Amino acid sequence: MTQQAAFDYHARARQAPTFAKMLRLNAREHGREVALREKDFGLWRPITWDDYHARTRDFALGLVELGIGAGDVIGIIGDNRPDWVAAEIAAHAIGAMSLGMYRDALDDEVAYLLTYGEAKVVFTEDEEQVDKLIGLGERIPSVRHIVYSDPRGMRKYDDPRLITAEKLAELGRARLSREPDLYDRLVDATDSEAVAVLCTTSGTTSNPKLAMLSAGSILRHCATYLAFDPKGPDDEYVSVLPLPWIMEQVYALGMGLLSRMKINFVEEPETMMNDFREIAPTFVLFAPRIWEALAADVRARVMDATALKQKLYDIGMKTGLKALEHGNRSGLADMLLFRALRDRLGFTRLTSAATGGAALGPDTFKFFRAMGVPLRTLYGQTELLGAYTLHKPEHVDPDTTGVPMADDIEIRIDSPDANGVGEIVVRHPNMFLGYYKNPEASKADMHDGWMHSGDAGYFNDNKELVVIDRIQDLAETAQGHRFSPMYVENKLKFSPFIAEAVVLGAGRDYLAAMICIRFSIVSKWAERNRIAFTTYSDLSARPEVYDLLRKEVETVNATLPPAQRISKFLLLYKELDADDGELTRTRKVRRSVINDKYATIIDAIYGGAPSIDIDTVIRFQDGTTQRIRTTLKVVDLGFGATVAEAAE
Repeated sequence: MTQQAAFDYHARARQAPTFAKMLRLNAREHGREVALREKDFGLWRPITWDDYHARTRDFALGLVELGIGAGDVIGIIGDNRPDWVAAEIAAHAIGAMSLGMYRDALDDEVAYLLTYGEAKVVFTEDEEQVDKLIGLGERIPSVRHIVYSDPRGMRKYDDPRLITAEKLAELGRARLSREPDLYDRLVDATDSEAVAVLCTTSGTTSNPKLAMLSAGSILRHCATYLAFDPKGPDDEYVSVLPLPWIMEQVYALGMGLLSRMKINFVEEPETMMNDFREIAPTFVLFAPRIWEALAADVRARVMDATALKQKLYDIGMKTGLKALEHGNRSGLADMLLFRALRDRLGFTRLTSAATGGAALGPDTFKFFRAMGVPLRTLYGQTELLGAYTLHKPEHVDPDTTGVPMADDIEIRIDSPDANGVGEIVVRHPNMFLGYYKNPEASKADMHDGWMHSGDAGYFNDNKELVVIDRIQDLAETAQGHRFSPMYVENKLKFSPFIAEAVVLGAGRDYLAAMICIRFSIVSKWAERNRIAFTTYSDLSARPEVYDLLRKEVETVNATLPPAQRISKFLLLYKELDADDGELTRTRKVRRSVINDKYATIIDAIYGGAPSIDIDTVIRFQDGTTQRIRTTLKVVDLGFGATVAEAAE
């Protein structure tokens, strides 16, 4: 990366230091170029910078016509769509703040965020989201207007707050005809250091906090990122991660505006991978759960393949991993296996790929690197504008999160132990402005300009940052053996049959695990082996499935030191779910919730019970319930006694 290229990104951010100014600049200079694409009814619809700017302007002036202005909060909920980013920039253009919410957020979560933020307008996508808002009734008293983009199924409503996105745009165009220079005056007045985005934190321990982010900080931080990992107008990005997440804000909004890389929006979540393959992007960011699911799907397909193809897969994978150990790629493996795999996954044009939001197991990481995917790990927090460390392209170590992206990003390790492990503490020029309506939390996390991450880590001999786990999640067994639950869980999740795992053992004599099967793959395995089942709970209780998972756990145990091996495990009767509070929206385990909710099961595991009878009711998002009556078998692998004896 040259100094000149780095200068250009920062110079551009200084030239147009707010979202609305940057969008206007792009429209003036590159108006006919494609900025966005959206797949609709099976066809990709291009949206130029002129189109993008006009839609944003119409939304902004429509909001002004509705009486919305500086200091107001505008909520947005739904799938990733062009109207989402247009609404977000429109909010900023009139001096308001945007508050993005996850599309699958439950009623209580949406009510909390809208009430806490006192949102006056909510942009929604379709009937599903409108249903949710109308159903909240008096719980969201501040909401005056509900704007929806998709009119299908909406005729049944007569709520006076409802207005179509097209009607809002019409109001904006009418205002523009009366005051042709109003929008430019509003854009000229936008303050780069004012709060533009209220971004929800992951909320691993409680309700999410709202980090206040300025447009200037986001654009400047994107410039730093782009100087480290360049992108430009010829790059293609597919927006599949939730837009409320800070990293999708960085890519789909900040980097899209600053680098003019094309942002593509898929038709539906269910068509994501097919749409992704059609675009064949040059850059991708997936959360670990997606990388894990892709790896599991590849391995499951191999199980269904002919003996010859399975043999070729084994040869190709072993050859590729062997070459990777020496920092090379295998031409033989590429010819036998990886070229076809990359094509199937839509990875043929990738020049850059990243994972972030949570830890990705090293086995899964190496799987994709061997395949020829230029995968790198990024690390950061919402409060620090997302990622601030990333692997250098020429040195990628799956056990680290790379190096700071710039010299002005300072990272230190507080209170290190004898091994150099302590809390990761960071500061850089483009940080958040504090938590919205929560100065106490801001003071608790920030000291003298340094953000305390709550994560444990250290620098290795190559000065790369190694992140171990949340400090509060690091644990010790009763014998004093320290372990990271997340590390063991990630090794387990490399198995195509394991979707989620929770490793236990703090203050206990040995480690145990509660495992959730990957239903889509285990069910295919069961059908192929003529094993009858009806539901997830029924399948997870089958003795053949226990035998299958025992082999997977034993394989992982063979790679771990004795004190970190799983001594006992069971297969949980349901998947862990963010809707039940067991996971965050970015799929991080909420351990306090797990420990409380499954306390009876955990006590039974450590109490020596060979099986546990379950009679409970689970509630689905649509309000329906299902009674679960089953027996969980506790598999004892025998390491508990070994560890205890070694300690004695």
